[in-house]
Amino acid sequence: MTPTPPNGLTSDQAAERLRQEGPNELGVSQRRTLWVMARDVVREPMFLLLMGAGSVYLATGDAHEALILLGFVAIIMTVTVLQERRTDNTLETLRDLSSPRAQVLRDGTVRRVAGRDVVRGDLLLLSEGDRVPADGELVEAHELATDESLLTGESEAVSKAPADSVFAGTLVVRGQGTARVGSTGQRTELGRIGQSLQAIGLQASPLRDEVARLTRRLVVVGIALCLLLAALLGLLRGDWLQALLGGITLAMGILPQELPVIMIVFLALAARRLAVQQVLTRRLNAVETLGQTTVLCVDKTGTLTENRMAVAALVAGDQVLETHDLPDAGLPEAFHALLEYAVLASEIDPHDPMEKAFHRLAARQLQGTEHLHPRWDLAREYELSPELLAMTHLWRPQGEVHDVVAAKGAPEAVADLCHLPDAERTRVAEEAARLADRGLRVLGVAKARHRRASQWPDIQHDFDFEWVGLVGLADPLRAEVPAAIAQCRRAGIRVVMITGDHPRTARAIAAQAGIQSDRVLTGEDMASLDAASLSERVAAVHVFARIKPQQKLALVEALKARGEIVAMTGDGVNDAPALKAAHIGVAMGQRGTDVAREAASLVLLHDDFSAIVHAIEAGRRTFANLRQAMVYTLAVHVPIVCLALLPVLFGLPLVLAPLHIAFLELVIDPACSLVFEAEPAAADLMDQPPRQQTEPLLGASQVWLSLVQGAWVSLVVIGLYVVLMGHDEAVASAGALVFAVLVIANAVLILPSRSRHPAWRRLFSGLTPVSLWVLTGTLLALGAVVLVPPLAQAFGFSALSAPFAALALILGCALLLPFQLTKRWFG
Repeated sequence: MTPTPPNGLTSDQAAERLRQEGPNELGVSQRRTLWVMARDVVREPMFLLLMGAGSVYLATGDAHEALILLGFVAIIMTVTVLQERRTDNTLETLRDLSSPRAQVLRDGTVRRVAGRDVVRGDLLLLSEGDRVPADGELVEAHELATDESLLTGESEAVSKAPADSVFAGTLVVRGQGTARVGSTGQRTELGRIGQSLQAIGLQASPLRDEVARLTRRLVVVGIALCLLLAALLGLLRGDWLQALLGGITLAMGILPQELPVIMIVFLALAARRLAVQQVLTRRLNAVETLGQTTVLCVDKTGTLTENRMAVAALVAGDQVLETHDLPDAGLPEAFHALLEYAVLASEIDPHDPMEKAFHRLAARQLQGTEHLHPRWDLAREYELSPELLAMTHLWRPQGEVHDVVAAKGAPEAVADLCHLPDAERTRVAEEAARLADRGLRVLGVAKARHRRASQWPDIQHDFDFEWVGLVGLADPLRAEVPAAIAQCRRAGIRVVMITGDHPRTARAIAAQAGIQSDRVLTGEDMASLDAASLSERVAAVHVFARIKPQQKLALVEALKARGEIVAMTGDGVNDAPALKAAHIGVAMGQRGTDVAREAASLVLLHDDFSAIVHAIEAGRRTFANLRQAMVYTLAVHVPIVCLALLPVLFGLPLVLAPLHIAFLELVIDPACSLVFEAEPAAADLMDQPPRQQTEPLLGASQVWLSLVQGAWVSLVVIGLYVVLMGHDEAVASAGALVFAVLVIANAVLILPSRSRHPAWRRLFSGLTPVSLWVLTGTLLALGAVVLVPPLAQAFGFSALSAPFAALALILGCALLLPFQLTKRWFG
């Protein structure tokens, strides 16, 4: 690459490179077009079934019923597309907020440009608080340090010197520097990780796969019975058109055409409920998969911790002070000098998390004392270097003859500056080790005085330093984390921490959070394991430290290979491949990178770890309620099938036409199923283990419950129809009366299916406003159909008289008792 001129690129050179190499963007957005979203919805087997049924109606010339079916497909497509588009728009807002801007030197002048306009060869001017927009090599560096946790997972700032590399997406937390851009966009380290996501496939939805398998089986059964019934009717009665309609009616009764409606509506409403709790659902199938989660893999920095350093302990002489419960202005006098000189050894307006922690604590504890010096002038800085891991500030107090010198750094480096005797150094090292074993970052602090009239020394060693003490800093655990992890443990979910930090730090944080930390597996140890050995270790280890980005992905794959349902949380670029590979990827929205958010299934708009537990509970609740809805749906199909089939066997006129089936399956049943969606979660829902992958949506007990309840309704409506057809005066109203009883029974069926009250006298005590609204709406719709003559004629019935309507209501409601009994028998 041609060296960049000292004055930077010219505007023309920058424009040409931008045209040739493209903007400095990652290109990881997975935002789909409306056409692609609609195509994916239509390709679902269940929606193909609805469209196929509509096409059959069109072929038979019944455009009215065909439009009902096809219109319903359009409605569900609209709901799905709007949900995804709303999610994409929210992510776009987050992306705009996180887009960095950069200061570059062009045409010899400093310009501020959008991060996407930075090109290879640009000279970047970096200062504290800047987000590095591209990869590059440092030309100059002055006390420069960057936070690379989003890229590497390590929370400690990395000191930089000339010729060192800086990476896109990292944050400058200390100092200033100039870097020459070497790579932009997808060619950066950040971009390469983002592009690796393209090779990782999205996880399938177990529930959708199961419903699809059920649908395919019912399609085969439905087509076979349809052909059989059509042939039987044609041969027995000779009217092949009516035979075809009878066969279609039976097929519609067998095929669960409301299943896609119910499932999409349940998942969409659950996603909306999660959005209220600040959890954004990018893929609906993640909602139901949440309920199966067996392992939750969490990143330490920014997920379990706040990624915000805080002073945890102070050591002065033989005294040790824990600061977490320290009241304002409650700092003992013995520690005033230690905190004072820690602040003096820091920047005036710092970006370094550790220096910010010193300033915060000093503002609380030293306010109003003589230990804060806002009017002092910073006269000289001595930089941190690889040879001496300490930095020194020389301050000039007004009206004093001596300058004040403050130093901080690695305990062993500061002890060397103070020329401590061996015994004192050993004591300092032991105390620093005790603090480090708690996962704290430990710094030593020293002070000195320098006569103002003397020339400043060239190196820090020439000051006559005096040891002041040790400061222990911690990246504090998020307040909600211990309770959330304890809740996961009660719910049978294993929490695994994966971090790039030191094993000692990882073990300490895990212990504070309540994660089992007796064993720690490092990235170096992991690299020496084969697939079988790694699979064995991941079953027993809960803390993984010094893990590289590609190893996070390997851990997730190893857990999946053991049959675990894996949820992965993270916020950095280094988390993105594992987020996408996991069954459920959960990205932190506030601090997370675009790459992480694009790879995840869920995005926490507020970085609240407890929201993950609430999301898992919502997933379990959705599955439990969906199972109840499926039990109900199967039960209401039994009398529909019987009414389509048995009149043929008894030689009676057909009761139900395709329009009646459409009304039941596309209006009454989905509306009634909303009652189940509104069911609150069981009190012990999060005290139960996750459901097994092999556990079906409907087990044997649920199937038998559905069949028995459906058989009760079938017995009543078929018996009623046979009796009415035996009385000439009731023949005209027989179809309408049977249809009315069937609809009322379907509506009444939701009561014992949802009620958790065991006794008849308490049957109605658990009704929710949604239940009452659905029941009222169903009865009003039924009343319009069977009582209003024009609507009754449109449905092929004669309008019911008041006595017959009352009889239908009584018979339908009379089924409550057997429904309740079967619920208790099979519950």
